Parts: sequence; C-alpha cells; structure tokens
Amino acid sequence: MSQAIQVAHPLIQHHLATLRDSHTSPAGFREQIHRLAALLAYEATQDLSTTEVDVTTPLTVTKCQQLTQRIGLIPILRAGLGMVDPILNFIPSAEVWHLGLYRDEETAQPVSYYSKLPKTEPVDLALVIDPMLATGGSACSALQVLAEWGVPRTKLLSVIAAPEGIATVQSQFPDTPILVCSIDECLNDDKFIVPGLGDAGDRIFNTQRNQ
Repeated sequence: MSQAIQVAHPLIQHHLATLRDSHTSPAGFREQIHRLAALLAYEATQDLSTTEVDVTTPLTVTKCQQLTQRIGLIPILRAGLGMVDPILNFIPSAEVWHLGLYRDEETAQPVSYYSKLPKTEPVDLALVIDPMLATGGSACSALQVLAEWGVPRTKLLSVIAAPEGIATVQSQFPDTPILVCSIDECLNDDKFIVPGLGDAGDRIFNTQRNQ
C-alpha cells in the first residue's frame, strides 16, 4: 500500500491557517498556495537520483551532483496551475504537461476535457499536483492516464486531502506515494472537504462571484 504522508512542519501549519481563512484575499490565497507547494515539493523530491559531475569554480574544479531524471509536473486544471511555478523554481528543467478534469456536480465523478501528454517518451517521474484531494476521482483519472503513457514512477501532491480520497487512490494506485499538508476530517454530503478551504480554483483565480 502506498504511503500517505502528512508533511509535518510548523511553517506548513502556519500557512494553512491563512489559507483556510475565508477572509484571505485571492492574492493572499495564491501566495499561501505557492508557499505550501514549495514545502511539499521539497519533501517529495528528497529521493531524486543524481550523478557526479565536475564543476569549475572561480578557484578550482570540484565534484558536484546534478539530477539525472526527467521530471514531469502534471497539474490538474485548473486549480493545479496554482502549484506549478513554485515547483518549477526548484526544478527549472521539469516538463509541465496539463490534464483538464472537472467534477460533475451531480455525480461527483471526474470528467476529462483536455490532455496535453505526448504519445511517446514518458518522463521518469511524474508529480501530479492538485491543491485538493477530495473523492480521489480526478487524481485516479490522472494517474491512469500517466500509467497508459508509461510513466514508471508517480507521486501525488495535494495541500489538503480527505481520508476518503486517500483511500480511493491507495486502492487503485498502491505504488503512488501521496504527500499532503493536511489530512482533514471527512467529505460532507456534497463531497467537499471538511474543514477544508472552499473551492481552491475559485479562490486562486478570484471567480467565486461568478458562481
């Protein structure tokens, strides 16, 4: 069974408090998503492979380490876009491939509307990123697409998760580690995470008033 890791760090707890607050502005919400995504990425990339290279400093030649793997960032549109830039700051060479999924409000099932994955040459490691892991439907759909692409290793990064969503992913993709900032209490009858933080996409892109 895959690990579900709740990353424990005082900074994560601090930034989560502002993220959850309904009074936090869209700009402030985006800033907190960036900070939390960066902390998650740091934890998720601790086991990346490196190789030794010679680097010429102003004084001499020294041995250093560089990444050897092709890494793909797979944001689930649209909310996943809010986590891309801070991870790219850590891994500028990462490839970004987009998957568009939304939840049917009547069935709570994921609906795919966009995929920008190539048909050949899968990355060595794919980081699926989405601020919220609720039912797990969208995450599993994304992981299935990546499996069909031939990606050998995947990890799922979410800011908050419901136990139900974690269980769904673990049952279908037992080899995919799940890294989150918080495992919340449950899903409510409308399949929203409690206590949660509202709709991450709406809060990132300031579209709540249009609903």
